[in-house]
Amino acid sequence: MKYLVILNPSAAKGATLKNQTKIEKLLEEYLSDYSLIVSAKPGDPTVLAQEAAEKDYDVVVAVGGDGTSNEIINGLMASKLEGKKIPKLAVIPAGRGNDFAASMGIPVELEDAVKAIATGKTRTIDVGQVFGGNYPQGKFFGNGIGIGFDTIVGFEAAKLPAFLSGIPGYLIAAIKTIFLYFKAPTLRVKLDNETFEQQCLIISVMNGWRMGTSFKMTPLSKPDDGLFSLMIVDQISRISVIKLMTKIMAGTQEGHPFVKMPLTSSIEITALKGSLPVHADGETICKKGDCLSAKIFTKQIDLIVGD
Repeated sequence: MKYLVILNPSAAKGATLKNQTKIEKLLEEYLSDYSLIVSAKPGDPTVLAQEAAEKDYDVVVAVGGDGTSNEIINGLMASKLEGKKIPKLAVIPAGRGNDFAASMGIPVELEDAVKAIATGKTRTIDVGQVFGGNYPQGKFFGNGIGIGFDTIVGFEAAKLPAFLSGIPGYLIAAIKTIFLYFKAPTLRVKLDNETFEQQCLIISVMNGWRMGTSFKMTPLSKPDDGLFSLMIVDQISRISVIKLMTKIMAGTQEGHPFVKMPLTSSIEITALKGSLPVHADGETICKKGDCLSAKIFTKQIDLIVGD
């Protein structure tokens, strides 16, 4: 097997680069034929993933967080849509949130992740594509789209110092967001089988199940069923947001009177009042958008996972 390992030095606010020596030792121990490239700037992992498809690599390994995996997914999908045979995808989780890896069943610890790559067990996952904001031409994603409250949480978490990463950082950001982003926009939401208009504090469009390190947006989501799992939260009070957050962290929000959790293969959202802050896999799509759409591509990428 021939592996192209792409390390994002900016992941986890530079902490991933500090682990480079440790990661290289693990690669030497478990993988026979690999090339390691440290990406120079944003966008490079996408280009490198496209080149990997042309250079007969068997596996592209993303070393970083959700943004790194997202860039590589975009490169692989661009090649696939051009009719090229694409490598498998593997992930060594070394970012801030690592929600894509967790949602897909990839081991969290560095050595366990490299062992899993060497073992080579795969599952073929769906890939979503979102249109709108900074990406009218479309951007692919592996884990999910956040719209509203949770997107602002991500923006606020990114402002925190590096030592406040993971669960503590997201919780601090979530509490801050309760006071920053409280008035939910009124949206028209069109799904496969229904269209409705309501205030929506949160819309999560998930292929995976987790966001923000500790929030189980759609705990029953399957990344290979050809459907998005949604969590749609109505306008609720600040105190209710805090209570609901604890339920989402436990994955017990289904059945809550202000939460809907439908399935759909496509979604169109239009802001009738207010605007849409949106991210996909933690990457900003727009800060104040007015409309977006998303669709799912079934069983697109062979992803190496744990046992």
